[in-house]
Amino acid sequence: MTENVYKFIELVGTSAVSWEDAAKKAVETAGKSLTGLRVAEITKLDMTVEDGDVKDYRARVSVSFKLED
Repeated sequence: MTENVYKFIELVGTSAVSWEDAAKKAVETAGKSLTGLRVAEITKLDMTVEDGDVKDYRARVSVSFKLED
């Protein structure tokens, strides 16, 4: 059996469009500098409000990736 070690990091993505877009942007941006991304889990959703209107959607995402030997 192969033994692997994974690291988890937390990201926060923002979007003026949707929570889904915010989460997607967070993972895709991390993927540009991290290799071996494995699993992404949305852990929290919130939004910023300005003058009673939603300004930005925010998604907190926990991402794991495999550490190289």
